[in-house]
Amino acid sequence: MWAPCRIGRTLASSTSPGSLAAGHPKGDENRDVLHDPTKLPLNLPRPEDDGACDHLRGRYLRHVALRATSGSLIDVSDIPTIWTVVYVYPRTGVPGVEMPSGWDAIPGARGCTPQSCSYRDDYEEFLRLDALVFGLSTQATGAQREFAEREHIPFPLLSDHDHEFGSALELPTFNVQGDDLYKRVTLIARGGAIQHVRYPVFPPNEDAVETLRWLRSHS
Repeated sequence: MWAPCRIGRTLASSTSPGSLAAGHPKGDENRDVLHDPTKLPLNLPRPEDDGACDHLRGRYLRHVALRATSGSLIDVSDIPTIWTVVYVYPRTGVPGVEMPSGWDAIPGARGCTPQSCSYRDDYEEFLRLDALVFGLSTQATGAQREFAEREHIPFPLLSDHDHEFGSALELPTFNVQGDDLYKRVTLIARGGAIQHVRYPVFPPNEDAVETLRWLRSHS
């Protein structure tokens, strides 16, 4: 049995870019000594709906075979269950390793670990609704596999490292230190067609609960 993520919100006294730089002094009272991606600061900025996902409802998931943490190639457009849930996230963190400077100040950036753990903890509920869950990011499979093993994620994480899937659907991105990362968005599809889009997703640790609520009301 895995240890649940500590997804309750915790106090963070500053989210300014300067306070988020890596290598902060050990005695800095404004920061935890080590980065803990399982925690959500209280004052995370809320992302706004910029309309970047308005075009997705009714579109079909594209036929793209993506490398999964299970070691196989998975095409989410061709899943045999009634429902397919794909939650798209920027990138997960590693305990003790600081994220890029200013990460917490970017609306919607922080929270990928609590989001994934929320799906992990409710995974059996999704299966009861005949829904398969997939996480998707631009991270390489190796990084995703390390995260999945560390947090005991029971479903596949998919690597869209070349942005093939995201480009086909015109998923919104943001750039951090030269890397184009996906904004957080959750797609619920039936028969390959996107029926519901959760965007923006906030708070991220409640994504699975809200997705389950929608599925129950439409099943």
